[in-house]
Amino acid sequence: MNVKRLIFEGEGVSLDFKKTITSCEKIARTMVSFANNKGGRLLIGVADDGTIKGVKSEDEERYMITKAAHLFARPAIEPVFEEVYIDDKIVLVVDIPETNFKPYAALAEDGKWWVYVRVKDKSILASKIVVDVLKRKSGTEGVLIAYSSNEKTLLEYLEKTARITVAECCDLLKIGRRKAQRILVDLILSGIIRINTTEKEEFYTAV
Repeated sequence: MNVKRLIFEGEGVSLDFKKTITSCEKIARTMVSFANNKGGRLLIGVADDGTIKGVKSEDEERYMITKAAHLFARPAIEPVFEEVYIDDKIVLVVDIPETNFKPYAALAEDGKWWVYVRVKDKSILASKIVVDVLKRKSGTEGVLIAYSSNEKTLLEYLEKTARITVAECCDLLKIGRRKAQRILVDLILSGIIRINTTEKEEFYTAV
């Protein structure tokens, strides 16, 4: 594994640098966001700017990560560890595999379980729609859509306007938020529209 090349590529959807592990809650959020995506990799002993600091005690870091993965993530995550020596320093590489047990949730400081997803190099709280999509993707049932006037109106709107938010969907179709979310989830699972999550907002576009 070429860790220096990974560091040069920088943090992103599937890579995160941590100088050290200071909080089970925080690292659980990152691991959960990777597990809800296509998996990811943590480099422990690497600063945010890519400087290799090395880990002082890999046993302590492993303990914190394992504790976070087992007690602060639901379902439990099974991280895979590897020690890599670079310039006489140890970098602990932690692989978080993708599985079919989505959605994963992390235990927060408020004692509640929250689902996170990865957006660029950040772990973001997942919306209700994203959580529903993850749940139903993990299930076995297929999606059968009966095209009502609502679906037709929404898709015609997306042909002209290119994007829509949940609030705009409610206004367009004159329906409540829950019904709008259900329609959007069905269309996402059918591969007809796509979720676009940013740090500020979430919107939907035609595929």
